[in-house]
Amino acid sequence: MRHLLPKMIFTASFFILIGCKKNEKAEIVKAENAKNSIEYATGLSIVKYEDYSVVTVSNPWPNANKDFKYILKEKDAKVPDSLQTYTTVQVPLNSVVVTSTTNIPFLEMLEVESKLVGFPHTDYISSEKTRALIDKGSVKNVGQNEKLNIEQLIELSPDLIVTFGVDNNNPMLDNLKKSGLKVLIQGDWMEQSPLGKAEWIKLYGALFGKEDQAKELFDKIVESYNQAKKLVADKPATSKVLYGSMYEDVWYVAKGNSWVAQFMQDAKSNYLWADLKGTGSEGLSFEKVLDKAKTANIWIASGSFKSLDELQKANPHYGEFDAFKNKSVYNFEGKLGATGGTVYYELAPSRPDLVLKDYIKIFHPDLLASYEFTFASKLN
Repeated sequence: MRHLLPKMIFTASFFILIGCKKNEKAEIVKAENAKNSIEYATGLSIVKYEDYSVVTVSNPWPNANKDFKYILKEKDAKVPDSLQTYTTVQVPLNSVVVTSTTNIPFLEMLEVESKLVGFPHTDYISSEKTRALIDKGSVKNVGQNEKLNIEQLIELSPDLIVTFGVDNNNPMLDNLKKSGLKVLIQGDWMEQSPLGKAEWIKLYGALFGKEDQAKELFDKIVESYNQAKKLVADKPATSKVLYGSMYEDVWYVAKGNSWVAQFMQDAKSNYLWADLKGTGSEGLSFEKVLDKAKTANIWIASGSFKSLDELQKANPHYGEFDAFKNKSVYNFEGKLGATGGTVYYELAPSRPDLVLKDYIKIFHPDLLASYEFTFASKLN
Protein backbone atom coordinates (compact mmCIF):
# COMPACT_ATOMS: atom_id res chain seq x y z
CA MET A 1 0.00 0.00 0.00
CA ARG A 2 2.88 2.27 0.91
CA HIS A 3 4.42 2.00 -2.57
CA LEU A 4 1.06 2.75 -4.24
CA LEU A 5 0.63 6.08 -2.36
CA PRO A 6 3.00 8.14 -4.56
CA LYS A 7 1.26 6.83 -7.67
CA MET A 8 -2.17 7.75 -6.27
CA ILE A 9 -0.95 11.25 -5.38
CA PHE A 10 0.61 11.62 -8.83
CA THR A 11 -2.60 10.42 -10.54
CA ALA A 12 -4.77 12.78 -8.48
CA SER A 13 -2.40 15.68 -9.15
CA PHE A 14 -2.39 14.86 -12.85
CA PHE A 15 -6.18 15.01 -13.13
CA ILE A 16 -6.36 18.17 -11.03
CA LEU A 17 -3.76 19.74 -13.33
CA ILE A 18 -5.70 18.65 -16.42
CA GLY A 19 -8.89 20.03 -14.90
CA CYS A 20 -7.20 23.34 -14.15
CA LYS A 21 -5.83 23.50 -17.68
CA LYS A 22 -9.30 22.88 -19.08
CA ASN A 23 -10.81 25.59 -16.84
CA GLU A 24 -8.07 28.03 -17.81
CA LYS A 25 -8.64 27.23 -21.47
CA ALA A 26 -12.40 27.71 -21.05
CA GLU A 27 -11.81 31.08 -19.36
CA ILE A 28 -9.45 32.14 -22.15
CA VAL A 29 -12.05 31.19 -24.79
CA LYS A 30 -14.71 33.17 -22.90
CA ALA A 31 -12.37 36.15 -22.67
CA GLU A 32 -11.59 35.97 -26.39
CA ASN A 33 -15.29 35.87 -27.25
CA ALA A 34 -16.05 38.89 -25.05
CA LYS A 35 -16.10 42.08 -27.10
CA ASN A 36 -16.39 45.78 -26.42
CA SER A 37 -20.01 46.74 -27.15
CA ILE A 38 -19.11 50.41 -27.78
CA GLU A 39 -18.85 51.56 -31.41
CA TYR A 40 -18.77 55.37 -31.47
CA ALA A 41 -17.75 56.66 -28.03
CA THR A 42 -13.97 57.02 -27.68
CA GLY A 43 -13.88 57.34 -23.90
CA LEU A 44 -15.95 54.30 -22.95
CA SER A 45 -15.51 50.54 -23.19
CA ILE A 46 -17.94 47.90 -21.91
CA VAL A 47 -16.92 44.26 -22.13
CA LYS A 48 -19.52 41.82 -20.85
CA TYR A 49 -18.57 38.41 -19.52
CA GLU A 50 -20.85 35.69 -18.18
CA ASP A 51 -21.39 37.08 -14.66
CA TYR A 52 -19.86 40.53 -14.80
CA SER A 53 -18.91 43.45 -17.06
CA VAL A 54 -15.69 45.44 -17.20
CA VAL A 55 -16.26 49.15 -17.80
CA THR A 56 -13.28 51.33 -18.73
CA VAL A 57 -13.57 55.12 -18.81
CA SER A 58 -10.67 56.82 -20.56
CA ASN A 59 -9.95 60.51 -21.09
CA PRO A 60 -12.69 61.66 -18.66
CA TRP A 61 -11.27 65.19 -18.67
CA PRO A 62 -8.61 67.10 -20.65
CA ASN A 63 -5.12 65.60 -20.23
CA ALA A 64 -6.34 62.91 -17.84
CA ASN A 65 -3.33 60.96 -16.52
CA LYS A 66 -5.10 57.61 -16.06
CA ASP A 67 -8.06 55.48 -17.07
CA PHE A 68 -10.76 54.31 -14.66
CA LYS A 69 -11.90 50.69 -14.59
CA TYR A 70 -15.05 49.37 -12.90
CA ILE A 71 -16.39 45.86 -12.42
CA LEU A 72 -20.18 45.58 -12.64
CA LYS A 73 -21.22 42.27 -11.15
CA GLU A 74 -24.50 40.59 -10.42
CA LYS A 75 -25.19 39.13 -6.98
CA ASP A 76 -23.02 36.07 -6.15
CA ALA A 77 -21.07 36.47 -9.41
CA LYS A 78 -17.47 35.25 -9.39
CA VAL A 79 -14.93 37.86 -10.44
CA PRO A 80 -11.34 36.83 -11.28
CA ASP A 81 -8.70 37.68 -8.68
CA SER A 82 -6.93 39.87 -11.24
CA LEU A 83 -9.90 42.29 -11.22
CA GLN A 84 -10.43 42.47 -7.47
CA THR A 85 -8.38 45.67 -7.14
CA TYR A 86 -10.86 47.71 -9.18
CA THR A 87 -14.02 49.36 -7.88
CA THR A 88 -16.79 46.75 -7.89
CA VAL A 89 -20.42 47.78 -8.30
CA GLN A 90 -23.26 45.35 -7.74
CA VAL A 91 -25.88 45.59 -10.48
CA PRO A 92 -28.64 46.20 -11.25
CA LEU A 93 -28.64 49.40 -9.19
CA ASN A 94 -31.56 50.13 -6.91
CA SER A 95 -30.58 53.76 -6.29
CA VAL A 96 -28.29 56.28 -7.93
CA VAL A 97 -27.10 59.88 -7.68
CA VAL A 98 -26.01 61.58 -10.91
CA THR A 99 -24.47 65.01 -11.18
CA SER A 100 -25.02 66.13 -14.79
CA THR A 101 -28.32 66.97 -16.47
CA THR A 102 -27.11 65.04 -19.53
CA ASN A 103 -27.62 61.84 -17.49
CA ILE A 104 -31.33 62.51 -16.86
CA PRO A 105 -32.56 61.58 -20.37
CA PHE A 106 -30.66 58.28 -20.21
CA LEU A 107 -32.47 57.36 -17.00
CA GLU A 108 -35.83 58.33 -18.46
CA MET A 109 -35.25 56.55 -21.76
CA LEU A 110 -34.50 53.35 -19.83
CA GLU A 111 -37.48 53.99 -17.52
CA VAL A 112 -35.39 53.96 -14.35
CA GLU A 113 -35.77 57.62 -13.35
CA SER A 114 -37.49 56.46 -10.14
CA LYS A 115 -34.07 55.07 -9.04
CA LEU A 116 -32.66 58.62 -8.92
CA VAL A 117 -32.43 59.74 -5.29
CA GLY A 118 -30.18 62.80 -5.50
CA PHE A 119 -28.87 65.52 -7.81
CA PRO A 120 -26.83 68.71 -7.24
CA HIS A 121 -28.83 71.91 -7.77
CA THR A 122 -32.07 70.30 -8.92
CA ASP A 123 -33.26 73.57 -10.54
CA TYR A 124 -30.99 72.73 -13.50
CA ILE A 125 -33.19 69.77 -14.43
CA SER A 126 -35.75 70.73 -17.09
CA SER A 127 -37.49 67.39 -17.79
CA GLU A 128 -41.11 67.45 -16.61
CA LYS A 129 -40.96 63.77 -15.72
CA THR A 130 -38.02 64.10 -13.34
CA ARG A 131 -39.21 67.48 -12.09
CA ALA A 132 -42.36 65.72 -10.84
CA LEU A 133 -40.13 63.39 -8.80
CA ILE A 134 -38.23 66.39 -7.41
CA ASP A 135 -41.47 68.15 -6.46
CA LYS A 136 -42.65 64.96 -4.73
CA GLY A 137 -39.43 64.87 -2.69
CA SER A 138 -38.13 61.65 -4.21
CA VAL A 139 -35.00 63.38 -5.56
CA LYS A 140 -33.01 65.37 -3.02
CA ASN A 141 -30.87 68.41 -3.75
CA VAL A 142 -27.35 67.33 -2.73
CA GLY A 143 -25.50 70.62 -3.08
CA GLN A 144 -23.23 71.74 -5.91
CA ASN A 145 -20.98 69.69 -8.22
CA GLU A 146 -17.80 71.12 -6.74
CA LYS A 147 -19.17 70.98 -3.18
CA LEU A 148 -21.49 68.03 -2.77
CA ASN A 149 -23.17 67.54 0.61
CA ILE A 150 -21.32 64.43 1.76
CA GLU A 151 -23.33 64.08 5.00
CA GLN A 152 -26.57 64.03 3.01
CA LEU A 153 -25.13 61.56 0.51
CA ILE A 154 -24.08 59.23 3.34
CA GLU A 155 -27.63 59.45 4.68
CA LEU A 156 -29.13 58.70 1.24
CA SER A 157 -26.64 55.83 0.84
CA PRO A 158 -27.08 55.40 -2.93
CA ASP A 159 -25.77 52.26 -4.59
CA LEU A 160 -23.65 54.51 -6.81
CA ILE A 161 -22.75 58.14 -7.46
CA VAL A 162 -22.07 58.85 -11.15
CA THR A 163 -20.11 62.06 -11.43
CA PHE A 164 -17.38 63.77 -13.46
CA GLY A 165 -14.13 65.65 -13.03
CA VAL A 166 -12.65 68.61 -14.86
CA ASP A 167 -8.93 67.99 -14.26
CA ASN A 168 -6.47 65.73 -12.44
CA ASN A 169 -7.09 67.50 -9.13
CA ASN A 170 -10.46 66.33 -7.78
CA PRO A 171 -10.53 66.57 -3.95
CA MET A 172 -14.32 66.16 -3.91
CA LEU A 173 -14.03 62.77 -5.62
CA ASP A 174 -11.41 61.69 -3.08
CA ASN A 175 -13.63 62.80 -0.19
CA LEU A 176 -16.59 60.84 -1.54
CA LYS A 177 -14.51 57.67 -1.75
CA LYS A 178 -13.03 58.21 1.73
CA SER A 179 -16.59 58.41 3.05
CA GLY A 180 -17.26 54.90 1.81
CA LEU A 181 -19.45 55.96 -1.10
CA LYS A 182 -19.23 54.13 -4.44
CA VAL A 183 -18.23 56.57 -7.19
CA LEU A 184 -18.06 56.09 -10.95
CA ILE A 185 -16.43 58.74 -13.14
CA GLN A 186 -17.95 59.28 -16.55
CA GLY A 187 -16.66 61.39 -19.43
CA ASP A 188 -19.54 61.75 -21.86
CA TRP A 189 -18.94 65.50 -22.00
CA MET A 190 -15.52 64.91 -23.56
CA GLU A 191 -16.94 63.09 -26.58
CA GLN A 192 -16.89 65.17 -29.78
CA SER A 193 -18.86 62.78 -31.99
CA PRO A 194 -22.64 63.36 -31.71
CA LEU A 195 -23.30 59.62 -31.75
CA GLY A 196 -20.38 59.08 -29.37
CA LYS A 197 -22.07 61.20 -26.70
CA ALA A 198 -25.39 59.42 -27.15
CA GLU A 199 -23.81 55.97 -26.88
CA TRP A 200 -23.16 56.53 -23.16
CA ILE A 201 -26.73 55.32 -22.67
CA LYS A 202 -25.13 51.84 -22.81
CA LEU A 203 -23.33 52.57 -19.54
CA TYR A 204 -26.70 53.12 -17.87
CA GLY A 205 -28.04 50.02 -19.56
CA ALA A 206 -25.20 48.04 -17.93
CA LEU A 207 -25.76 49.70 -14.53
CA PHE A 208 -29.47 48.90 -14.46
CA GLY A 209 -29.46 45.51 -16.16
CA LYS A 210 -31.01 46.91 -19.32
CA GLU A 211 -28.25 46.34 -21.86
CA ASP A 212 -30.60 45.09 -24.59
CA GLN A 213 -32.99 48.02 -24.17
CA ALA A 214 -30.10 50.52 -24.22
CA LYS A 215 -28.72 48.99 -27.42
CA GLU A 216 -32.15 49.05 -29.07
CA LEU A 217 -32.69 52.71 -28.14
CA PHE A 218 -29.23 53.72 -29.33
CA ASP A 219 -29.58 51.80 -32.60
CA LYS A 220 -32.78 53.73 -33.33
CA ILE A 221 -30.97 57.03 -32.70
CA VAL A 222 -28.16 55.98 -35.06
CA GLU A 223 -30.70 55.04 -37.72
CA SER A 224 -32.57 58.33 -37.30
CA TYR A 225 -29.31 60.31 -37.45
CA ASN A 226 -28.12 58.56 -40.59
CA GLN A 227 -31.50 58.96 -42.29
CA ALA A 228 -31.29 62.70 -41.62
CA LYS A 229 -27.79 62.79 -43.14
CA LYS A 230 -29.09 61.06 -46.25
CA LEU A 231 -31.57 63.89 -46.77
CA VAL A 232 -28.72 66.32 -47.42
CA ALA A 233 -26.22 63.88 -48.95
CA ASP A 234 -26.54 65.43 -52.42
CA LYS A 235 -27.16 69.01 -51.31
CA PRO A 236 -24.53 71.74 -51.69
CA ALA A 237 -23.34 73.56 -48.57
CA THR A 238 -24.70 76.96 -49.56
CA SER A 239 -25.35 78.44 -46.11
CA LYS A 240 -22.46 80.58 -44.89
CA VAL A 241 -22.65 80.21 -41.11
CA LEU A 242 -21.55 82.42 -38.23
CA TYR A 243 -21.58 80.78 -34.79
CA GLY A 244 -21.45 82.09 -31.21
CA SER A 245 -21.66 85.50 -29.57
CA MET A 246 -19.68 87.76 -27.27
CA TYR A 247 -18.96 86.74 -23.66
CA GLU A 248 -17.61 89.81 -21.92
CA ASP A 249 -14.90 90.95 -24.38
CA VAL A 250 -14.40 87.64 -26.22
CA TRP A 251 -16.32 85.94 -29.03
CA TYR A 252 -16.10 82.16 -28.74
CA VAL A 253 -16.42 80.16 -31.96
CA ALA A 254 -16.65 76.37 -32.13
CA LYS A 255 -13.47 74.72 -33.42
CA GLY A 256 -13.65 72.55 -36.53
CA ASN A 257 -13.43 69.18 -34.73
CA SER A 258 -15.95 70.02 -32.06
CA TRP A 259 -19.36 68.52 -31.37
CA VAL A 260 -21.13 71.64 -32.69
CA ALA A 261 -19.06 71.85 -35.87
CA GLN A 262 -19.80 68.18 -36.61
CA PHE A 263 -23.52 68.90 -36.63
CA MET A 264 -23.06 71.80 -39.04
CA GLN A 265 -20.90 69.66 -41.30
CA ASP A 266 -23.38 66.76 -41.28
CA ALA A 267 -26.22 69.20 -42.01
CA LYS A 268 -24.32 70.41 -45.09
CA SER A 269 -23.46 74.00 -44.32
CA ASN A 270 -20.41 76.17 -44.89
CA TYR A 271 -19.34 76.82 -41.31
CA LEU A 272 -16.81 79.63 -41.47
CA TRP A 273 -14.46 78.18 -38.83
CA ALA A 274 -14.63 74.55 -40.01
CA ASP A 275 -10.90 74.64 -40.77
CA LEU A 276 -9.98 75.71 -37.23
CA LYS A 277 -8.27 72.61 -35.84
CA GLY A 278 -9.16 71.22 -32.45
CA THR A 279 -12.16 70.65 -30.20
CA GLY A 280 -13.93 73.03 -27.87
CA SER A 281 -13.92 76.72 -28.73
CA GLU A 282 -11.56 79.52 -29.69
CA GLY A 283 -11.72 83.03 -28.28
CA LEU A 284 -11.59 85.82 -30.87
CA SER A 285 -12.02 89.58 -30.91
CA PHE A 286 -15.21 91.09 -32.26
CA GLU A 287 -13.26 92.72 -35.07
CA LYS A 288 -11.85 89.40 -36.29
CA VAL A 289 -15.29 87.79 -36.27
CA LEU A 290 -16.89 90.73 -38.08
CA ASP A 291 -14.17 90.75 -40.71
CA LYS A 292 -14.75 87.08 -41.50
CA ALA A 293 -18.49 86.73 -40.98
CA LYS A 294 -20.07 90.08 -41.84
CA THR A 295 -21.68 88.60 -44.97
CA ALA A 296 -22.68 85.26 -43.42
CA ASN A 297 -26.30 84.56 -44.27
CA ILE A 298 -27.09 82.51 -41.13
CA TRP A 299 -26.07 83.15 -37.54
CA ILE A 300 -26.34 80.47 -34.83
CA ALA A 301 -26.15 82.63 -31.71
CA SER A 302 -25.08 81.18 -28.35
CA GLY A 303 -26.93 82.26 -25.21
CA SER A 304 -30.58 82.24 -24.17
CA PHE A 305 -31.71 85.23 -26.24
CA LYS A 306 -35.42 85.37 -27.05
CA SER A 307 -35.50 88.13 -29.71
CA LEU A 308 -33.34 90.23 -32.03
CA ASP A 309 -33.99 93.24 -29.84
CA GLU A 310 -32.69 91.40 -26.77
CA LEU A 311 -29.66 90.27 -28.76
CA GLN A 312 -28.84 93.80 -29.93
CA LYS A 313 -29.25 95.18 -26.41
CA ALA A 314 -26.51 92.78 -25.32
CA ASN A 315 -24.21 94.33 -27.94
CA PRO A 316 -25.33 97.07 -30.36
CA HIS A 317 -22.59 96.08 -32.81
CA TYR A 318 -24.40 92.81 -33.58
CA GLY A 319 -26.52 94.83 -36.00
CA GLU A 320 -23.51 95.08 -38.35
CA PHE A 321 -23.86 91.45 -39.43
CA ASP A 322 -25.90 90.73 -42.56
CA ALA A 323 -27.53 87.74 -40.86
CA PHE A 324 -28.89 90.09 -38.20
CA LYS A 325 -30.11 92.62 -40.77
CA ASN A 326 -31.83 89.84 -42.72
CA LYS A 327 -33.36 88.34 -39.55
CA SER A 328 -31.61 84.99 -40.07
CA VAL A 329 -30.51 84.46 -36.48
CA TYR A 330 -31.20 81.19 -34.64
CA ASN A 331 -30.66 80.08 -31.09
CA PHE A 332 -30.58 76.59 -29.49
CA GLU A 333 -30.50 77.61 -25.83
CA GLY A 334 -33.68 79.65 -25.47
CA LYS A 335 -36.06 76.89 -24.36
CA LEU A 336 -36.03 76.54 -20.58
CA GLY A 337 -37.58 74.19 -18.07
CA ALA A 338 -39.92 75.26 -15.28
CA THR A 339 -37.07 76.28 -12.96
CA GLY A 340 -34.69 77.69 -15.57
CA GLY A 341 -32.85 74.59 -16.73
CA THR A 342 -31.81 74.67 -20.40
CA VAL A 343 -33.54 71.94 -22.43
CA TYR A 344 -30.74 71.86 -25.02
CA TYR A 345 -27.97 71.25 -22.48
CA GLU A 346 -29.94 68.41 -20.93
CA LEU A 347 -31.43 66.56 -23.88
CA ALA A 348 -29.26 67.35 -26.93
CA PRO A 349 -26.32 65.03 -26.09
CA SER A 350 -28.64 62.00 -25.89
CA ARG A 351 -30.69 62.91 -28.97
CA PRO A 352 -28.22 64.08 -31.64
CA ASP A 353 -30.67 63.01 -34.34
CA LEU A 354 -33.07 65.75 -33.22
CA VAL A 355 -30.25 68.32 -33.09
CA LEU A 356 -29.21 67.41 -36.63
CA LYS A 357 -32.77 67.73 -37.91
CA ASP A 358 -32.98 71.21 -36.38
CA TYR A 359 -29.80 72.22 -38.22
CA ILE A 360 -31.05 70.72 -41.48
CA LYS A 361 -34.30 72.66 -41.18
CA ILE A 362 -32.27 75.87 -40.71
CA PHE A 363 -29.89 75.27 -43.63
CA HIS A 364 -32.27 73.38 -45.99
CA PRO A 365 -35.82 74.33 -44.89
CA ASP A 366 -37.42 72.79 -47.99
CA LEU A 367 -36.34 69.29 -46.90
CA LEU A 368 -38.17 69.31 -43.58
CA ALA A 369 -41.05 71.66 -44.30
CA SER A 370 -43.47 70.09 -41.78
CA TYR A 371 -40.85 69.40 -39.12
CA GLU A 372 -41.01 71.54 -35.98
CA PHE A 373 -37.84 72.54 -34.15
CA THR A 374 -37.00 70.56 -31.03
CA PHE A 375 -34.35 72.94 -29.67
CA ALA A 376 -33.82 75.78 -32.16
CA SER A 377 -35.77 79.03 -32.29
CA LYS A 378 -35.63 81.77 -34.88
CA LEU A 379 -35.17 85.18 -33.30
CA ASN A 380 -37.70 87.79 -34.42
